[in-house]
Amino acid sequence: MKELDLLKKAWKKDNTSFEQLSEGTLYNMIHKRSSSIVKWILIISILEFIILRGSDLIVLLDEKYKKEMNLAHLYDFEVVITIINFIVLTVFIALFYKNFKVINTGSSTTKLMKDILNTRKIVKYYVWYNLILVAISSTIAVYFEIKNNSRINLLYTKHEELFIGVGIAIITISILLFWLFYKLLYGILLNKLNTNFKELSKIEFEE
Repeated sequence: MKELDLLKKAWKKDNTSFEQLSEGTLYNMIHKRSSSIVKWILIISILEFIILRGSDLIVLLDEKYKKEMNLAHLYDFEVVITIINFIVLTVFIALFYKNFKVINTGSSTTKLMKDILNTRKIVKYYVWYNLILVAISSTIAVYFEIKNNSRINLLYTKHEELFIGVGIAIITISILLFWLFYKLLYGILLNKLNTNFKELSKIEFEE
């Protein structure tokens, strides 16, 4: 009987060690996955910045485009928006880099969960900033184009309701296209981070 009791105790001890090892291994896997996801968020945001902001600069430096925008009194506005974009998006990229470094050096389940939530929050702010900027830019562009383009302004006075409808449609489509763009770029990564968070929650609850 004593030998049987000793065997049971040894089995329970081994089983506990196995569970701890499993949880530790699972945490390391989730930690590695989360770090990789945040790294991709950083890489995509940098590539997006280079491509889109680079395109902005090329367009603004084009003399033909500059003349057209000056006629609509939009060139100075676009220059200001471009500068603001450069500053704000640089800050966001710096935050993504900071999140990557923080998650990469995570030391506990609770901390990793907090880091994941923080990353998801910043990405959502980033997407909302871009969507709001598109909405404001599109609205101002449509307004100034109607106001300062004599040919369009003449048509506007004759078909005001039609132009308002078309203007709203252009703004809505612009926002929708950018929303789909960001949904495709960042939505998948955020869903993966959310899955990691749920798995970490299970580990935390079991502990």
